[in-house]
This record gives sequence, C-alpha cells and structure tokens, in this order.
Amino acid sequence: MSGYLSGLLAMLAINVIVAYSVFIPGSAGLLNLGAAGFVLVGAYTAGALTSIYDLALAPAIVLGSAMAALVGFLIAFPILRTRGIYMVLATFAFAEVVGGILLNIPALGGAAGLSVMAYAGLPVVVPCAIGTVVFVAWLMRTRFGLSVRAIHDDESVAHLFGVHLRMTQVLALTIGGAIGGLGGGLLVHQFNFIDVQSTGVLFSIYVLLYVLMGGTQTVWGPLFGAVFFTLVPEALRKLSTVDPSLKFLEGGRYIVFGVAVVLIMMLRPQGVITRTMIERWTSPGRRKQEASA
Repeated sequence: MSGYLSGLLAMLAINVIVAYSVFIPGSAGLLNLGAAGFVLVGAYTAGALTSIYDLALAPAIVLGSAMAALVGFLIAFPILRTRGIYMVLATFAFAEVVGGILLNIPALGGAAGLSVMAYAGLPVVVPCAIGTVVFVAWLMRTRFGLSVRAIHDDESVAHLFGVHLRMTQVLALTIGGAIGGLGGGLLVHQFNFIDVQSTGVLFSIYVLLYVLMGGTQTVWGPLFGAVFFTLVPEALRKLSTVDPSLKFLEGGRYIVFGVAVVLIMMLRPQGVITRTMIERWTSPGRRKQEASA
C-alpha cells in the first residue's frame, strides 16, 4: 500500500472517531464546536506520556482518552448552564482555551508543536475506528441511548417520562470527550506530530459538519459524513491531476465541495442518513406496504 493511500485511510479512520465524539453530545441535543479541544487534550497527554515518560503506546492512548473524558466531565457543568448559540460559543471558547494553554507550555513544544517517536499505524488506527462505531451503535441501543434520543426529540417530554436531563447530558459530554481524546491520541501517533494551529477552529467546524450533514438521528450519519468530507475533496484533487480538462478542480475543488454541502442542507436538512430511512430499509414489511401503496 502506498504512503498516500495509507495516510488517507488513517485520516479517514481518525475522522470517523472524532465525528462520533461530536455525535454523542449532539444526539442529546448539545451542539459541540469544541471537538478540537478534546482532541488536543488526548493528543498532548498521550504524546507526552510516550515521548517524555517513555510509556507504551496503548496505555498512553488510554490515559489520553481518560484525561479528555475527565475534562469533558468538568466542563459539562458550566456549559450546560447555557442554551442555544451560547452553548455553541461556550464549547468553541473551551477549545480556544485549551489551545492557548498548550501554546504556553514549552515542555510540550509550545507554538512549535509536539513531536513523538511512537507510531500507531493502520493496524492500530483502523480497529480503533471500527471499535468506536460498534461501541456507539451498541450504546445507542441501551437505556442511555434511548434517553439521549428522547432529549434530542423533546426535553420536556423526556423529563416527564423520568429521564434525568442533566445527568444524561453530562454523561454524553464525558463519553464524547473520551472518544475525542482517543482520536487525538491516535492522530499524534499516526503522524508523529501535532500542533495547536492545525487543530483549531476549522478542524472543529469540519467535524461538526460531518455530524450535521451525515445526520444526528442515527449512528450511521457521522460515518457517512466523515467518509464524504474526507474522500470527496481528495477525489476531486485526484481528478484534477488525472484529467487535464479538470485542472480547475485543483484550485476550485472546495468551491465544488461547498456547493455540494449547500445542496445537502437544502435537500436533506436533517442530514443524509435519517431514522426514517433506516427504518424503511431495515423493515421488509414496511417496504412491501409502501410498494403496494
């Protein structure tokens, strides 16, 4: 396998993991624009443990994920005191604060970034991505999953049916932080480097788009969103190098990509993958009823 393809698959796997870190809070009605903060916490914690303290890769990534989960738990209480756009701004501010703190720690590289020697590779990254998808699919079938879906649909009705809103949302942010930290730990050890500048606001916006465009109603929405946002720009760039008549795509591929995003928002405001779509394709009886009608 070429280095380019290996790097693309690794980035896709990491994007899938980070997308689910935003999906879990999003499924509980919490828009999270602070994905970069959790990724940075996990990445710098795991990277410091392997590069400074010579810890093995696996426990370092686990501890990085645990640290991000702890941070998610701690910030959940002040963030949940906000609503709507103020919550989005609060999560964005969290990511900026994390970046500002890391920039001022010389032992972790400061503005130059953190370099590590330990390497993860596809045999580690891909199984972690698959495991994340399976875990979230299982989680959304548990009582917790039913609770976050109820909160997402209607908080008042969920509360009337006995769902503890605050506890469920705190747990959603904590789990989302843990998954984001896992993605960060894999990111720094896959590319052996990370810095705050490349994992900033645009990173968080892209991850949020993975979830919103893919759909927050089912566990397959973030997977679709991550695949689409990762592979389509690269496919457009490749087309521009293969066919000279498509050379304009090299500089304008993000324009084409942006138009595609706008069309998705217009035609599928709830995301490409919706609950109704999944039910239609997984229920043979329902398909027969629709066909006969």
